[in-house]
Amino acid sequence: MWNFLAPPAHKPEQTGPEADARYKKLRWQVFLGIFIGYTGFYVVRKNFSMAIPMLEPFGFEKGELGIVLSMNAIAYGFSKFIMASISDRSNAQRFLPLGLFMAALSMLFMIVPIQWIGADHKALAITLMAALNFLVGWFNGMGWPPCGRVMTHWFSIKERGTWMSFWNCAHNVGGAMVGPMAVYGALWFGSWFYGAHADYYFLIGTFAFPAAVATLIAIIAYSMIRDTPQSCGLPSIEKWSGVAAKHYSEKAEEVLSTKEIFKTVLSNRFLWYIALANAFIYMVRYGCLDWAPTILTEKGIDIKSAGWAYFAYEMAAIPGTIICGWLSDKVFNGRRALPTIIFMLLVAVAIVIYWQFLDNINVVIGCLIAIGFLIYGPVMLVGVQALDLVPKNAAGTAAGLTGFMGYVLGTALLANIVIGYVAQAVGWDWTFVVLLIGCLMAIFFMGLTYREEQYLAKQK
Repeated sequence: MWNFLAPPAHKPEQTGPEADARYKKLRWQVFLGIFIGYTGFYVVRKNFSMAIPMLEPFGFEKGELGIVLSMNAIAYGFSKFIMASISDRSNAQRFLPLGLFMAALSMLFMIVPIQWIGADHKALAITLMAALNFLVGWFNGMGWPPCGRVMTHWFSIKERGTWMSFWNCAHNVGGAMVGPMAVYGALWFGSWFYGAHADYYFLIGTFAFPAAVATLIAIIAYSMIRDTPQSCGLPSIEKWSGVAAKHYSEKAEEVLSTKEIFKTVLSNRFLWYIALANAFIYMVRYGCLDWAPTILTEKGIDIKSAGWAYFAYEMAAIPGTIICGWLSDKVFNGRRALPTIIFMLLVAVAIVIYWQFLDNINVVIGCLIAIGFLIYGPVMLVGVQALDLVPKNAAGTAAGLTGFMGYVLGTALLANIVIGYVAQAVGWDWTFVVLLIGCLMAIFFMGLTYREEQYLAKQK
């Protein structure tokens, strides 16, 4: 397996106008490859949540299905860190499609415990569903790290914010496809497999159709992605662009051992600062998103309006992310801390207004749009900053550490468990206080990296 994933050897370096034109063309090609590829991961990521309403009539209960659902997030958080260390020593052209294909295969097999085992053997069915959803989450963790590897090798430190802001929209595109695919997959292909048994059609739309689409996307991504410029006979991005991080050296082009990668990442205190900042950013992100429908319906706002507020929150992320990334490159000269701090301050302002006008649906939706617009930029910039703070040969693991802290500490523990118990014990007012504390903690830890980035302001 390691020979299959091993990075390709560097080829003799080409120079001149033809090499320059080829460099520009390949940059666009690999960017589209990782954009399309990462979109595919979201096509087979959280499909199980779409199936839950259809599974209850089969005899499965919400609590049991909730356990299955939780396996995805837990696996993803750990995988994004652990598999990243393998990604840093692998060929991105092969690593990403392999992860996507395995995620699709795991999703496809979800049909087995539902159709052929069923609630008559509930313990076995739930165990198998949980194991498969864990695998879906684990293989999904193979998506971000190779994309980060590609970004560090093909795009310079002063342009990554812009390029990654556009690339980051891939998860919005992929996530938006899941609902329509579930509907039309069942409609178009359900009868082919189940004839008159319409109650099984959802298995095709929710699991089989997305798995087939994701497999096709994996093939497309493989045909477009290239590991490094040097593997294509081109110079490093630092040599080609004339811009380099202050820690850059020729050693950054070498493949490190797992021990060297973890030593490089875990000994970097600035990386720990942004990882902690990311935990609080994720706490605010999912604290606002996941609890919005509950807060609004308890305040007497109808579920349809709450659903539109949820939708508006997600859609506002796309322009907000792009603007934040562009500002970090063009206005702040590749620095990430200051735009993140500014955006999180504005998030805190929107949360205060949201809190004080909970009974006014128009103000609430406006605030959720503002929070969605503002919060996803910092989410994206933390990933970019992780790539900036370490050598290229450890970039995936660095981003994996921030992702682990975001999903496990920020989302599972703080956003889901802590906020849930705070709301239950002392009410929603204190929930908003906790969210504001999260904003301040994110700003504090991000502020600790401010001085580390100041050299970029002096580079031309």
